[in-house]
Amino acid sequence: MTHTLFATVATLCYLAAAGLIGLRLFRKEGWIPERQLAIGVGFVGLLLHSGLLWDSIFSQGGINLGFYHALALTSWTICALLLVSSLTKPVDNLGLILLPAAALSLMLEANFAEVAFLRPTASWALKIHVLLSMLAYSLLTLAAGQAILLAVQDRHLHQRQPRGFIRTLPPLQTMESLLFEMIGAGFVLLTLALLSGFAFLENMFAQHLVHKTVLSVLAWLVFGGLLVGRFRNGWRGKTAIIWTLGGFAILILAYFGTKIVLEFIVQPG
Repeated sequence: MTHTLFATVATLCYLAAAGLIGLRLFRKEGWIPERQLAIGVGFVGLLLHSGLLWDSIFSQGGINLGFYHALALTSWTICALLLVSSLTKPVDNLGLILLPAAALSLMLEANFAEVAFLRPTASWALKIHVLLSMLAYSLLTLAAGQAILLAVQDRHLHQRQPRGFIRTLPPLQTMESLLFEMIGAGFVLLTLALLSGFAFLENMFAQHLVHKTVLSVLAWLVFGGLLVGRFRNGWRGKTAIIWTLGGFAILILAYFGTKIVLEFIVQPG
């Protein structure tokens, strides 16, 4: 009961923070909240989210990384990176998409609990791999959100219709620079995650990891190709957006797609 109550309050905080961001973006007159208020409410939600994860994921039996718990942990990492980055960079607008998604993950975790332990006896390589994978996925999720905003901004500017919230966004060049900063950091973490994963990978077929491994490497190639294209050919605009969203879609299939198949399709049979 307490767990559900805290999940509900955290969810309301995330939704309230997203609502405040929405008011800043779309409201033209009347009371327009300061961005610090939205970030502050988001941090309250993040604090409650932290307590929930500690209560439900970490135990003496190990770390519970069942599908909904992993989803909640990933959304916490995304929100933490978003809110901390918002203190110094103009990325808080991404909260309009990502904070409601985190709220949904909390409700799912609170109502659909399942067990898939990463045991305390698990190797250090596996634990490092899980941590790096979470951070890489979270940063590249932020990059995907940034790419969506960039696509909307680019479309409106080309149509010479910079209305509403488009006017509140940073300049296009700044948005692109932020996008490639996120991709660059996410690519480094994804590289380290793959290298640490190979340390404990014994038999991809026996461990049911062939699809996850192949798709993760493919996503790595996409993001790597995008960075090379940016460095050598100055890729930007639609090209950068398409490659970013394509790589992110492959990464989703690699992690959550594989997890859905193993936990909800293969295992029950």
